[in-house]
Amino acid sequence: MTIERRSTREVNVGGVRVGGGNPVVVQSMTNTDTEDIKSTAKQVAELARAGSELVRITVNTEAAAAAVPAIRERLDMMGCDVPLVGDFHYNGHTLLTKYPDCAQILAKYRINPGNVGFGRKRDDQFATIIEKAIEYGKPVRIGVNWGSLDQKLLARMMDENAAQARPADAEVVMREALVVSALQGAEQAEALGMPADAIILSAKVSAVQDLIAVYRELSSRCNNPLHLGLTEAGMGSKGIVASTAALSVLLQEGIGDTIRISLTPAPGQPRTDEVIVAQELLQTMGLRAFTPLVTACPGCGRTTSTFFQQLASETTAHVRENMPTWKLKYPGVENLSLAVMGCVVNGPGESRHADIGISLPGTGEAPVAPVFIDGEKAATLRGEDLTAEFLQLIDDYVRRRYAPTG
Repeated sequence: MTIERRSTREVNVGGVRVGGGNPVVVQSMTNTDTEDIKSTAKQVAELARAGSELVRITVNTEAAAAAVPAIRERLDMMGCDVPLVGDFHYNGHTLLTKYPDCAQILAKYRINPGNVGFGRKRDDQFATIIEKAIEYGKPVRIGVNWGSLDQKLLARMMDENAAQARPADAEVVMREALVVSALQGAEQAEALGMPADAIILSAKVSAVQDLIAVYRELSSRCNNPLHLGLTEAGMGSKGIVASTAALSVLLQEGIGDTIRISLTPAPGQPRTDEVIVAQELLQTMGLRAFTPLVTACPGCGRTTSTFFQQLASETTAHVRENMPTWKLKYPGVENLSLAVMGCVVNGPGESRHADIGISLPGTGEAPVAPVFIDGEKAATLRGEDLTAEFLQLIDDYVRRRYAPTG
């Protein structure tokens, strides 16, 4: 089954094309202090290496704005050309005006209509950011957020709703206010001279059903590319499950041109986890291929040994570690399929369906592990630790199948 993507304009973000039928783009955001040039550049490079095609950084102070050129320079020296997106709140108009090098180097500006300014200053400050984007030829994301929605707009819409003979629920009005805020921001930007093909929209909330409802409505009323993601998705499995539940529904309906999985990392956990989740979501849905995926059985009473779990984990780690090199040397390797199975029940069958699969012995089974390559039994491994041999078979297969010809 092919997912029919929603038709949108194409926006060029530093060479990465968002919308217009292009593949859904994976992006992420640093959580370092942008004023710390070394740590920010290091984390940007880590995110890019993991597969983030755009990386957003906070630009919240004059020191942060002044640091952007040095961050870009350090990244370039590292051979990392990932486009940087500047996240602006409250004082973006000042920073972009006062630090032209920052304005020039960033590939895109993120603007939140709810906190770009307040009262009479709001329109002027929004206009300044748009004017800078036009001056430097940068696209913008007008990103509305549930937690910082324009209160003046919301109050007006609530009042209008209350005056109706049959008022809608407050939740419905708030969802409509998110959509209206994003659309009005785009209209205002275009009225100031911003090209229509330089505007991406988002309307983020933290509840799954609300996000689905908001984006269905927003997508029906514009043809701007849409940035998807739950805001404050949470930690660990909660954040992964919530993000997947919301985004998979929208992506299945063809809605969404770039995604971010906003995970709260546990202490010591790498920031790159959010990139891996985004890639795996798109790949398991058949929308993109990033890295070979490993099919592995969950285990049962037939698999009392933990070896199949260890082998599945080490195989996954081996593939991810080698992908940066493999992608350059072996075109198409991201489509490789692998299987690590734990017993004779489903092991041989699943292994035959993969490009390379191994069926490990379960409890009470003979201590042999047949390996299937392209559907045929190609080897039988024996011993207590088969890891090195199996990984070598994978490496040999990659070189043989995906090496460029001619």
